Amino acid sequence: MSNPVRQDYTPPELRPDSLVSVDASGEISTDVLIIGSGMGGSSLAWALKDTGLKVLVVERGNFLPREPENSQPAEMYIKGRYKNAGYWYDGSTGKPFAPGVYYWVGGNTRFYGAMLPRFRRSDFTEVEHHEGVSRAWPFSYDDLEPFYTSMEQLLQVHGQTGEDPTEPPHSKPYPYPALQHEPEIERFARSLRGQGLHPFHTPNALNVSTQADRATVATADGCPDESGMKSDAENRILLPALRAGAKILTGAEITRLITSPDGRKVVAAEARQGGRTVRINARTFAVAGGAVNSAALLLRSANDAHPNGLGNSSGLLGRNYMVHNSTFFVGVNPVRTNPTKWQKTLGINDFYETGPGTPFPLGNLQMLGKLQAPMLKPARSWAPMWALKFMSDRSIDIYLTTEDLPSRDNRVRVDGDRILIDWTPTNVEPHHELVRRVTKAVRRAGYPLIFTQRMGIETNSHMCGTAVAGDDPAASVLDPFCRSHDIENLWVTDASFFPSSAALNPALTIGANALRIAPSLARATKD
Repeated sequence: MSNPVRQDYTPPELRPDSLVSVDASGEISTDVLIIGSGMGGSSLAWALKDTGLKVLVVERGNFLPREPENSQPAEMYIKGRYKNAGYWYDGSTGKPFAPGVYYWVGGNTRFYGAMLPRFRRSDFTEVEHHEGVSRAWPFSYDDLEPFYTSMEQLLQVHGQTGEDPTEPPHSKPYPYPALQHEPEIERFARSLRGQGLHPFHTPNALNVSTQADRATVATADGCPDESGMKSDAENRILLPALRAGAKILTGAEITRLITSPDGRKVVAAEARQGGRTVRINARTFAVAGGAVNSAALLLRSANDAHPNGLGNSSGLLGRNYMVHNSTFFVGVNPVRTNPTKWQKTLGINDFYETGPGTPFPLGNLQMLGKLQAPMLKPARSWAPMWALKFMSDRSIDIYLTTEDLPSRDNRVRVDGDRILIDWTPTNVEPHHELVRRVTKAVRRAGYPLIFTQRMGIETNSHMCGTAVAGDDPAASVLDPFCRSHDIENLWVTDASFFPSSAALNPALTIGANALRIAPSLARATKD
């Protein structure tokens, strides 16, 4: 049995006055209330740190302890040490499932693989896919580009331009050189180049310089990192914002937003903390709890002025829920081991956009962090650990993503405290074609045994789209700056605003957009 996870841990570099406590009155006030401390919430707090506004971040979880168990896969994947999100429910079957989200300061970034690509220029435009159309965004890549650059600096991203034909223009180079491939991955890259493909060095927010460093963070794709070498929303964004004067309230779940009688403004948030109800008054409210929880909060906050949920005059709140079509792909050469420590340095976008032989976009290939036997056990519970170790010692591990298209029928609903997810994947055949093409390439590269695991409703770390942004209030929930069309002091700053899901990791885009909208939010708060 594992020791219980400490719930009173605070990072040693945290200023004591950054932590807010609620006195006997059960009421506190601030200028800007940010709900959620993941990439969207933390980036907004950082962007507001020099505005003179009082900023309070509220996180339903606590600080995740930096402890040896962080990097022990058995603790994470077999014992579920850090799982704390409870259950959501499949709307079609009513069956519960444990979602792939985490309620800790820093949100899912504490567990991500720190792969931080920019979306391609085409991702911001209307794109025809095999099974439908990907919607255009209400702003362009060029509008977001300066903020991509700022986020790359903030997160200390290592990368290299000029290798990937789909790479959009950068106004500045990456702040750090790309992480080089270890020998087995370089051998794989040579094979791919020999097949006419264009493998590139992926943008990584991982500060490693030696092989010993890489060994230290070998499990950081999927596990927390106690070393601090992985840039996440807590250590690179939120803690600097807190040192600059922002505040945080942990262990408090926002349960409802309260509006003025006419429904035009939010006046307060109610939170549940330690068995009591807390009221938080603010001038501006920014919801950043993730695409599902943000939609659920707004739906649960329905009142006489907003009977279908806050800001839902379009009827689209909670709809257009998107999650990437994704497959874990493992190639095995039974006679050659793969000693790679940090494998997540290679990507391929040759099939990302249309081109000769590719009439419709197929998606992205990126490496996974090097799989270990305990990481495989949940997917192959019947397999003995010795067999899983034999396999993982000799495997090359890949993550394939294809765009999931927006659909009104894919949605988030609430039933009391329960969250229900209606989701039928779209654009599935292009994903199957991507798997077929990668299978062929990997076998040619010397890995004859192929194993795949399609991700289901519970794998939702890339979720988006439940409060889509747009120019037309009848066809969107938010305006182009992610402000509610219906409520003048309500913003949403996580991936809920995405009109389309693209086929790349969303974290950098979430953060860049939070920086983009921060000035307009600050001006509105001061007016």
